[in-house]
Amino acid sequence: MNIIKDRLTSLRRLMERDEIDYYLITSDDYHASEYVHDYFKSRCYMSGFTGSAGTLVIGRSWAGLWTDGRYFIQAASQLEGTGIELFKSGMPGVPSIREHLASVMSEGQTLAYDGRTVSRSFGTSLASSLEGLNIRILNSTDLVDEIWENRPAFPSEPIYLLTGKQAGASRKDKLRQLRDSLDCPLLIASLDDIAWLYNYRGDDVLYTPVAMAYTIVSKDMAALYISQDAVSADARTALEDDGIILKPYLQIYDDVSRQFGSDDSPCLQMDMDTVNEALTSLAAHPVFKANPVLMFKACKNPVEIDRIRNAHLKDGAAFTRTICRLKNLAASGDQTFITELDVSDMILSDRMDQDGFISLSFESIAASAEHGAIIHYAPTEETNIHLSRSFLLMDTGAHYWDGTTDVTRTIAMGPLTEYEKECYTAVLRGNLNLGSAVFPEGTSGQQLDCLARKQLWEMGLDYNHGTGHGVGYILSVHEGPNRISKTGSSTPLKPGMITSNEPGVYIENKFGIRLENLILCRRREHAPGFLDFETLTLVPFDRDAILPERMTREELDILNDYHARVYDCISPYLNESERTWLETATAPISKE
Repeated sequence: MNIIKDRLTSLRRLMERDEIDYYLITSDDYHASEYVHDYFKSRCYMSGFTGSAGTLVIGRSWAGLWTDGRYFIQAASQLEGTGIELFKSGMPGVPSIREHLASVMSEGQTLAYDGRTVSRSFGTSLASSLEGLNIRILNSTDLVDEIWENRPAFPSEPIYLLTGKQAGASRKDKLRQLRDSLDCPLLIASLDDIAWLYNYRGDDVLYTPVAMAYTIVSKDMAALYISQDAVSADARTALEDDGIILKPYLQIYDDVSRQFGSDDSPCLQMDMDTVNEALTSLAAHPVFKANPVLMFKACKNPVEIDRIRNAHLKDGAAFTRTICRLKNLAASGDQTFITELDVSDMILSDRMDQDGFISLSFESIAASAEHGAIIHYAPTEETNIHLSRSFLLMDTGAHYWDGTTDVTRTIAMGPLTEYEKECYTAVLRGNLNLGSAVFPEGTSGQQLDCLARKQLWEMGLDYNHGTGHGVGYILSVHEGPNRISKTGSSTPLKPGMITSNEPGVYIENKFGIRLENLILCRRREHAPGFLDFETLTLVPFDRDAILPERMTREELDILNDYHARVYDCISPYLNESERTWLETATAPISKE
C-alpha cells in the first residue's frame, strides 16, 4: 500500500501549495454515472478501493472513505495499510460526509473538489452543512490530474444507431413526447437518458452502452453535444434529418453560459442529481426538476418488452448451461480444480455463444464460500480461490441486441448444513413472495420491500442493500426511478417498469446467498386498478439447497410453476444432456 501513501503525499503537497485544507473526490464522471470510464477513476487511483460507489475526503494529515453496505467488507480489505479510515455510510453512529466536514473544519478553511464530478445536489448540501463557518469552497480544481501518470485517454468511441424495430419509437416521437412536458428548455446530462432519447448506443463506458454527451432540448430545438469523432457520416445524416443539431462535446459550457447565463436569459431546466455543479452554476435562472426522460425510459414500450423477453430466453439458456456444468463438476467432486475466475470465464463464454450478445452488463460476481458474504465481490488474480464444497454465488448479466439482463443464483457445490439450507430457503421464499405480489396502482417499491425480507427477519437476519433496482433496455443495468427498498423508494411502480427482485443473506467469513430475478410490472388481468409482476428471468433455483418443509404449499406451487415454465421455455435451446439435467433440476418439489 506504499503506492497509495505516496499518492496521498503528492496530493497533499498540491493542497499545501494551493492552501487547500480538505480535498474531496467522488466516484462520478461529468454525468453522475454509476459506472465510469477509467479516465474518471480518480477515487480508485487515490485510495485503492475499486468499488463502484464511494467518496474520498483527504485532509492535510488524515483521509477517510465513505461507502455503502454493499462494499463494507471489500473496502475494509482494500483500505488496509493505506491510512485511510473507512466510514460505513448509513450505519448507526457513522457521520455523513457533510456532518464530518462540519465537525472537523475550522473557520476560514478551504474545501476543494472538481465541480464537474460533483452533482449540484451534493454540492449544495455540502455548502449548506458548512454555512456559518466562512468556508472557502473551490469547485474547479482537479488536483488528481496533476499527479496521475499515464492517465487513460478521455473516451470517444463510435456510436451506433438503433433501428425502429429495435427501439419501438422514433427519435421524433420521443422528442415530441418530451417537448409536451416542457415549460422551458431542458439540459440533460445523464448518458443513458440521452442515448434512449436519440436511439443510439455507445461504447464509452465498460458494461454500459452509452457515449459521453449532453443535450439541450427546447420546444423547437434539440442540440446533441458529443465528440465529433464518435459520429459517423451516416449517423450524422440520420440525426440531422430528425432535426438534431450536433455540436462538440465541450461546447456545452460555452453555450449554457452564452444562452442562459445573463439576467435576461430564459430559464434552463436541469436535474440537480445528474447535472454537475460546474455546469449548473453557469445558468442565471436554473429550474431544478426531475428529468422527465427518466420516467419515459423506465416504462418500456411493447416492442422493448417483447425483445427483452427474448433476451431472457437466450440468457436463461446460457446461464443454465453454466450452472449445469458446475453442478456436474460438484457431483463428480472435481469442483476444487476450478477457480472463481474460471467460473467468470465460463459465464462469459456461454453468453458469447448466444446470438446478438453485445457484452456483459456488469463485472460478473463469482464468489465461493466466505467470498459470497462480500456483497459486490468480484474475483481478481490476487483474491481468486478454488471452489470449495460450499455455496457459490454468481451475480451476472448481459446486454444483447434484444435487451439487458441481470440474474443471481447461488448453488451448492457440496453438502450443506441445515442452517445453510434454512438461510437459502428463507431467501428463496422472499424472492417468490415478492415476485407473486398483487398490489393496487400507486404502490411503491418501499411498500413491497418487506415481502422479500419477512422470512429473514423471522430468523433474526437481514441484508444491507436494496431489494430491487430498475433495469434499462440495452442501457444501464441499474436505472431509476423505480426501486424496491426499505427507504428512499416512494416512486409508484408502473406498467412497463422492469425491476430486480434480489433478496439475500450474508454471514461474514462463512457464506453469502442472493437469488435474483428481473420482474416486469404489468396490469392485473380481470382486476382493474391492480398490478402484478411477470418474472422475466428463466433460470432454475437449486433444489439441493431447499427445505420444502419450511415452505408453504402456495410457495411450493409458485416455485413448481416457475420451474415448469423454465423447462418449457429454455429446454429447446439446450443439448440432450443439458435437457436431461434441467428436467431433474426443475422437477416438482413437495413437502412429502
